[in-house]
Amino acid sequence: MKFQTYLIKYGEIGIKGKNRYMFEDALVRQIRHSLKDLDGLFHTYKAQGRVYVDCDGDYDGDEVVEALKRVFGIVGICPVVRVEDKGFEELKKDVIAYMDEVYPDKNITFKVESRRAKKTYPKKSMEINYDLGEAILYAFPEIRVDVHHPDVLLHVEVREEIYIYSEIIPGPGGMPIGTNGSAMLLLSGGIDSPVAGYMISKRGVGLEATYFHAPPYTSERAKQKVVDLAKQVSKYTGPIKLHVVNFTDIQLYIYEKCPHDELTIIMRRYMMRIAEHFAKEDGCLGLITGESIGQVASQTMQSLMATNDVCTLPVYRPLIGFDKQEIVDISEKIGTYETSILPYEDCCTIFVAKHPVTKPNVEVIRKSEENLSEKIDELFAEAVNTVETIIVK
Repeated sequence: MKFQTYLIKYGEIGIKGKNRYMFEDALVRQIRHSLKDLDGLFHTYKAQGRVYVDCDGDYDGDEVVEALKRVFGIVGICPVVRVEDKGFEELKKDVIAYMDEVYPDKNITFKVESRRAKKTYPKKSMEINYDLGEAILYAFPEIRVDVHHPDVLLHVEVREEIYIYSEIIPGPGGMPIGTNGSAMLLLSGGIDSPVAGYMISKRGVGLEATYFHAPPYTSERAKQKVVDLAKQVSKYTGPIKLHVVNFTDIQLYIYEKCPHDELTIIMRRYMMRIAEHFAKEDGCLGLITGESIGQVASQTMQSLMATNDVCTLPVYRPLIGFDKQEIVDISEKIGTYETSILPYEDCCTIFVAKHPVTKPNVEVIRKSEENLSEKIDELFAEAVNTVETIIVK
């Protein structure tokens, strides 16, 4: 059966009061964006507290559903059959045909739930439920009614046309992108940071990203891996502005001038400073990292405090209480895991101390950074000025 319309169900948007229309409009924009490169003609619109996608032309229903399943703000996707209102006898035939085609195995229970949005319709909702239920039972004697826990909940919405549907495909939930500003993701080639970006975006936040490249210690393949990760995340978030920063000279200078057990912390402090520079330049409202408490030496409570010390923007860490397996599960769900585990080193793994400090003292770290005073401002400016910017989509 070819479904001509998809009814889009949303969750949190429904409790937004007087601002609800803004969130609905953002959701409509995101749906249009997600469908614009697919074959077919799509008309996305709001009507009476619902969002609909009408489909025409030569389109692939599975492709449409897959695209909609990546739009934050959608909690349910309902494939709908639209029929003209030609009187109740015709509607009974349409509903019987629907049940026959969609449910070839008739050993099921069902319930009809109608909604009469067109108030001039001659039957009330309860009558529609009763009379359509009776017609289905008469047509298929092996089907049974269960009003409490039916296998099939058949929805019939009476509007200018009549909408018939019974399946609700889960969407990703969350809030439409762009309804909560934007933030800068520190994106590496690992498992965690793409998941962190996905999770913050799910709350309606647009993403930019900064990646720290260290040629010749990191290869072009390592950079391509990060671009590929950004592409996968952008399926959910829309286009991502990716800043590729050449970090080699800063890393070598830190390696030369600072205690080796503090390398990782001082390096991360400079990453945060540079990412914040681009974030402020582009009006981002915070930084995002994939850190989780205690996962590695640079993610103890003391290390996170030392890293935060250099930031004036808030730092969002959505994975802070997750264990590794929980993070891996999400990365597999969003399609980043297989790319993340490719064996191309990023700059975080090149200059790692054998025995990194796990409980750094902020005052001691600041003192060590004074060793960098001669050249660090110049190297910082060079890293910022030679950045490569890629729009990933």
